Amino acid sequence: MKNTTSKGFTLIELIIVMVILGIMAAVAVPKYLDSITNAEASAEDAVISSIRAGLKQAANNSLLTEGRSTWPNNPFNALAETPTGYTGFGTAADTDGEWTYVNNGDGTGKITHQRADNSRFEWVYDRGTAESSDGSGGDTDAIGSLNPRAPLNSTEEEEEE
Repeated sequence: MKNTTSKGFTLIELIIVMVILGIMAAVAVPKYLDSITNAEASAEDAVISSIRAGLKQAANNSLLTEGRSTWPNNPFNALAETPTGYTGFGTAADTDGEWTYVNNGDGTGKITHQRADNSRFEWVYDRGTAESSDGSGGDTDAIGSLNPRAPLNSTEEEEEE
């Protein structure tokens, strides 16, 4: 008599393996998405830190050359090398990875960035002014401010367009 042995997996074994893989995927995908968000936030923080350091250097350079500390009209001008995705002046970022500077024309504006998940963020930039009481300018330092990251107000952008 021939001895027959079955080789392979039963349907139940395959279903159990598929269920286990599904559970592992359900746990892993949110962790992966969180790590992408954290990586993008860290990359933004690195760019903003570079801008802050560049602004300090620009203020020191203007103190040396002009006799007072000032920040540039465009904060990206304080960088030796602009970040990947920087498109310059204009409207708020609307493409993945894009960095822009929206100038209000009065020494203020905002740095904008769009992440890969289409979320957009802004950093309000104020160049600072050194005006004397008669409005003619002054010899005092004109150091501004760069606010922390905030979600970009999309309704404000839609009204401007």
